[in-house]
Amino acid sequence: MEHNKDMILLEREAVIKTMKSKIIANLARLINSQSEKTEFLKMCKRVEYTVRAWYFTDFEDLMQLYSLFDPSHGAKKLQQQSLTPEDVDNLEQNFLKNLFKVMEMSNFKLLSDKEADVAESANYLLNLPISVDESQLDSRLLTNFFQENPHENLPRFANKYIILRRGIGIDRTSDYFIMEKVDMLLSRAWDWLLQLTGLGKLFTRRLSGISSRGSTQRSEDVGNPSNENLYIERIRIENMDCSLRNLFGKITIQEPTFEQMIVVYRRATLHNDKLQPYDRSIHIKHFKNIPMADMELVLPEKKNPSLTPMDWVNFLLSTVLGLVALIGSLEKPQADVWVAFAIISGLVGYCAKIYFT
Repeated sequence: MEHNKDMILLEREAVIKTMKSKIIANLARLINSQSEKTEFLKMCKRVEYTVRAWYFTDFEDLMQLYSLFDPSHGAKKLQQQSLTPEDVDNLEQNFLKNLFKVMEMSNFKLLSDKEADVAESANYLLNLPISVDESQLDSRLLTNFFQENPHENLPRFANKYIILRRGIGIDRTSDYFIMEKVDMLLSRAWDWLLQLTGLGKLFTRRLSGISSRGSTQRSEDVGNPSNENLYIERIRIENMDCSLRNLFGKITIQEPTFEQMIVVYRRATLHNDKLQPYDRSIHIKHFKNIPMADMELVLPEKKNPSLTPMDWVNFLLSTVLGLVALIGSLEKPQADVWVAFAIISGLVGYCAKIYFT
């Protein structure tokens, strides 16, 4: 389906995907003595219970602190405690410290700028331009935390929100993707028009800067992958050949996924809110099996998405056809004002439906 394979470079994670019971059973089979095998199984149980107790203690401390910042009932609990603002600041910083500790123990990692750029450089099943409304996000909470607890390679959005990820998977989807193929053809026609008119040179520098931050590589640039690196093929509609088989037949697309993602942020408090000067709620959202190219799904406080190329075509065609019908009705010898009003109302209503939906 593609001229060149689009390979994405990912870092291997320190995780054992084999079930724990299977590992213990295979190790137990290597022991010949029945008494020693029984002692080995008892030792495995003791280790398991110790690790569980260790995690349970940290998790309980974390949940007790989070109960004060829970968006549902945290504000009432903070009022009941009669704490000073300085005490609340210390408690929320302690909560974030415990949160990062538990996340590190659970092999979660901060999403880096490089990973975010690679994820945003393509589309998978989501074909809407989505961005974050940063005016709706608080910056004091995470800024204070990272000032007191420096981290390396913080993403550019770390003062507003953080995204933690764990696990790498692969998602495959087979369908005809009619609307997506039409969007792809319109995008290619628009790119061809920009190149034909010379306007494409204005965007060359910006696009080259974006592509330089990504880590996608073509198949001819990928040699033998090392043990530390993992290459996964990314099959996208944007790169497919415009053959009749691909355009009118069923195709299969593929995208690496983040198996688990956690988003942490705080909403901004309105300046004119006198009843609640500063919102202390901390929002934590958990997502599973999110395709990298559709990572915009997990972003907090998203803006209303703008129009896709196909939406613009519907919008412009509806406007042109409506104007033609309106002019044709007005040129008649006995033009009906109500007919013209009905055409205008229908045109405005249909365009509004396209824009808002």
